[in-house]
Amino acid sequence: MDICKIPENSSKCTVNTMECFMVLSTQAQKISIATLCGLFGTLCVFENSLVLYLIFSSPGTRRKPSYIFISSLALADILASIIFVCSFVNFHVFNKTDFSKETFLLQLGGVNTSFSASLSSLLLTALDRYISISRPSEYKLLMTRKRAWVALGVLWVTCAAIASLPLLGWNCCTLDSTCSELFPFVDGNYLSSWVCFIMVLLGCIVYAYAHVLWRAHQHVAYMEKHQAQVGKQNTRMRMDVMLAKTLVMVLTVLVLCWSPVLVLMIYSIFARLSNHLRKVFAFCSTLCLLNSMVNPIIYALRSKELYSSLRMIFAQFRRQLKTSEESPETETTHKSSVIET
Repeated sequence: MDICKIPENSSKCTVNTMECFMVLSTQAQKISIATLCGLFGTLCVFENSLVLYLIFSSPGTRRKPSYIFISSLALADILASIIFVCSFVNFHVFNKTDFSKETFLLQLGGVNTSFSASLSSLLLTALDRYISISRPSEYKLLMTRKRAWVALGVLWVTCAAIASLPLLGWNCCTLDSTCSELFPFVDGNYLSSWVCFIMVLLGCIVYAYAHVLWRAHQHVAYMEKHQAQVGKQNTRMRMDVMLAKTLVMVLTVLVLCWSPVLVLMIYSIFARLSNHLRKVFAFCSTLCLLNSMVNPIIYALRSKELYSSLRMIFAQFRRQLKTSEESPETETTHKSSVIET
């Protein structure tokens, strides 16, 4: 049985309505959500910040379009984690409603912008890998740094524009239309449009990677036939195949983590959700954080350039730690020799 009925029009579209969306009824559920958000969010920010540092601290990686797109993905995941955890925990765990409709829609727009940009960055990375593998001789001419930054600029502006539509007026309060059962003040038609946008992005990514995998399979077969040949082109081919397989792993994790949320969103468009399903949706939302947390781990384990940079950082840290441990002993020996003299 539902705790309260979700309003369908603006006549009941008030801040008090938001209490109907606070579906965590027990203290154990709130502690679980807070623990998951705190753990996933903290690790996500740390890991993606490390990825950004590894990319921009090395001249060899920060100039490549592939890693420019990966850095955009890492930045989007950092912003999504911070905004999502703060707003989600504040709303579902602490049950804060002392803010306006505009403030809530602004927070929701920030989350939507970040997650949409994350997915769009993965799409650009898929297209980059497709060009690199399908047209390797023309790759440097087609995919330049300038074009990569322009593509990212268009991407972020488009995601921000789509996410800000509810704040600009496309909400059930302003339009006096049917409200979503999952998000306060969100118009049902806007939620349908946003889900379609995400599904189109996923479809384009899957289509691009189907071709990437097919090309990678052809390259693997070619390298098996010409194992004796060693050259720059063969090395470049191996790197492209490795990075393509890495990003396919990223895509697999993305689909697994986002599928439950998208399925419940689509279901809410056509049917009435019970309080139990809305509670399941709240827990499934934390899988989006898990996805953002797992991506950098895959980069570090699969990308030889990032892995080498990470090993160099750890080696420098161990040398500094060893030097700091030996310096007090050296100073003590020096003082003892002075006293004896």
